[in-house]
Amino acid sequence: MRKSILIIDDEIGICTSLSYALEDKYDVKAVTSPLEGINLMREECFNICLLDLKIGGYNGLEVFEKIKLIDKSIIVIIMTAYGSIDSSVEAMKKGAYTYLTKPLNLEELYVVIEQALSHQRLNEKVEYLSQELENKYVYNGIVGRSPSMKTIYMLIDKLKDVDTNVVITGESGTGKELVARAIHFSGKRKKERFEEVNCAAIPETLLEEELFGHKKGAFTGATEDRQGRFEVANNGTIFLDEIGDMPFSLQAKLLRVLQQKECSPIGSNEKKKLNIRVISASNKDLKTMVECKEFRQDLYFRLKVVEINLPALREKKQDLPLLINHFIQQYNNELNKNIKGLSARAERKLMSYNYPGNIRELSNIIEYAMVLSNNDYIKFEDLPEDVKGYEEDVSHGNNVFSEDLVGMTLKEIEAIVLKATLIKNGGRIKDTAEMLSISEKGLRNKIHSYNIIV
Repeated sequence: MRKSILIIDDEIGICTSLSYALEDKYDVKAVTSPLEGINLMREECFNICLLDLKIGGYNGLEVFEKIKLIDKSIIVIIMTAYGSIDSSVEAMKKGAYTYLTKPLNLEELYVVIEQALSHQRLNEKVEYLSQELENKYVYNGIVGRSPSMKTIYMLIDKLKDVDTNVVITGESGTGKELVARAIHFSGKRKKERFEEVNCAAIPETLLEEELFGHKKGAFTGATEDRQGRFEVANNGTIFLDEIGDMPFSLQAKLLRVLQQKECSPIGSNEKKKLNIRVISASNKDLKTMVECKEFRQDLYFRLKVVEINLPALREKKQDLPLLINHFIQQYNNELNKNIKGLSARAERKLMSYNYPGNIRELSNIIEYAMVLSNNDYIKFEDLPEDVKGYEEDVSHGNNVFSEDLVGMTLKEIEAIVLKATLIKNGGRIKDTAEMLSISEKGLRNKIHSYNIIV
């Protein structure tokens, strides 16, 4: 399939001559008005745009930015008649592929176009492989490939079609709600309601009403009947988040509901039958709470038929690259950006950080850095101050590099070693090849094969 090129230049002669020179090999369209070119781009897809930065009264940089908003993947080659070319350099900083000075050398133009198309094909392949890799290691919205996450995927798969009560434990920010949703939405109840109740966020005086509802006239202000979350979620799943914060007095009523599989709204003797899946979560140690008489033992055993314990992010740093890429893609879409990854220094810092807030904190860090970044890659300077200032505590064995390799393929390990050695040698091919006992040509081939950027 022939590649397509759009020429935007206010000189009719240049549009005509370039169209004539390129039409044998490419599908070419040429316009003299930026507005016409932008409208054309909204209707058709082009691989390359040849853009003049001096188009009558229009600012070429503004035209370039509008083009990239319409199609991030299009390659823009700048044409300019001005030798110093400050504006062309500025356009390249914003994402233009390169610039050529007028009068154009056609042989040079042919070479640049082919190089640009090759670059585009490589980007498409990298994006495709990146998406394939992420799809391979994403389970119902949960991202991870570490052995601990594979075990959790297995548990979810076994639990999704049974009604066994589950307790999900782990530190705040580890993704307990995601696991609860995965169990519900991959199982037999997926077409029914999933109701989440955060027991820590609702005042004690209101939690019982929130869970079980009330009848009109049950108390002052109860002007009409209100369904509780259990009744709303009937036939589906109710997720009781932070169950450890549920008042002790209310735990007895919850136990009766689970035992009898029916509930009564406040102010009513009517029993409403329940067919409901109960999933609970806590960042507190419920077993310790039972021992301290802070949580009912009978309720604990009723809720905890199966326990899923989510590891902290610092315990599964093997998943960090996947999670970072996942959040970069997510915020590229939300923030209308085209960040390709991390600089070497930013990557080293994020790999060494301990993430007390776990995956939620990582998401916030990436969003923060992408809001600040004006480049194709997140730099060290874009990271939050507390992350930049973090020093790894080597004395306490925070370096988990060897553990991170468990479960990875040999190719993945080789790519990590190559990149780490390149970074150590400041990107110098010769020194890196000598250190790894490999030829420079072989090293370059591997760098290209693994798409390593330092």
